[in-house]
Amino acid sequence: MSARFPRVLFLVPILYVLAACGHIPAENPSETTGNRAANLALTMVGKPYRYGGNTPAGFDCSGLVQYSYRRSGVNLPHGTDELRRVTRPIARGKLQRGDLLFFTQEGRKSSHVALYIGDSRFVHAPSSGKKVYVAGFDDSYWQRHFTEARRPDAD
Repeated sequence: MSARFPRVLFLVPILYVLAACGHIPAENPSETTGNRAANLALTMVGKPYRYGGNTPAGFDCSGLVQYSYRRSGVNLPHGTDELRRVTRPIARGKLQRGDLLFFTQEGRKSSHVALYIGDSRFVHAPSSGKKVYVAGFDDSYWQRHFTEARRPDAD
């Protein structure tokens, strides 16, 4: 009996390992496509603005959105008008991470877009000579220029 006992003890860890191999972890329900896109956009903070850009070498506002969603598995077009066309409107009170925020700039309605990251903050590529950064709705400029929020049909 004592000769068999050490062999049994040796098999116990192997059985645990084999049992774990068959386990498939549940997907994290909070890890939505929008959440992943928002997280990716945040990693681009400090990257330069570049008109027409949609890579870390330089972004314009819609290029940052396009890049972040593409890396999250969703192909969105470049350009604010095109982004508005392929997304659906949502109430500001229903914002979720990764939602798109549109602003009027230089007299052009919804000519600027940003990605909502939560807590009344968003990440965006502002304009020439600046870098991607996080801003907030508490800024009176953004409050005055906000036009609408929209959500891609990604999840």
